[in-house]
Amino acid sequence: MTISRFKFTLALTLVLLLSACASWFPSYEKPQVNITSFALAPESTGVSPTFLIGLQVVNPNRSALPLKGMSYSVEVEDQRILTGAEPNLPEVPGYGTAEFTIKASPDLLGSARLINQLLSGQRETLHYLFRARFDVGRLLPFITLEEEGEFGFGRTGSESSN
Repeated sequence: MTISRFKFTLALTLVLLLSACASWFPSYEKPQVNITSFALAPESTGVSPTFLIGLQVVNPNRSALPLKGMSYSVEVEDQRILTGAEPNLPEVPGYGTAEFTIKASPDLLGSARLINQLLSGQRETLHYLFRARFDVGRLLPFITLEEEGEFGFGRTGSESSN
């Protein structure tokens, strides 16, 4: 009888704590991440190039967002082609933005699979997915954000018909 009463009390305490934690951030909105640039790093040499990805993080909340670090990946047509991690990030002020640049290295196997897919069929657009996992080091230890879309290889100019 004492053990079941203890379990009930423990379960009730956990439920109350979890509901209290949820009320601490009732109007919290996830930040938004925007890709602002993408380029080959000038110092890239050898077999494995390094890419620079410019990011803008928008914080729609009242309190500042102290970014401790992040991990990220870029997928094209469901093939992971770039990955990386960055430990030194700026704090994003409340109702503000922060811009910074991260370095990413290619995943050679994912890139090879993508090239194989591209060679097997003609496409005018490619689907991409940028996924980032930010460590904010507080009660909300990680925030996962995704930016996805398509980029095209559409023809420009006019086509002539004979």
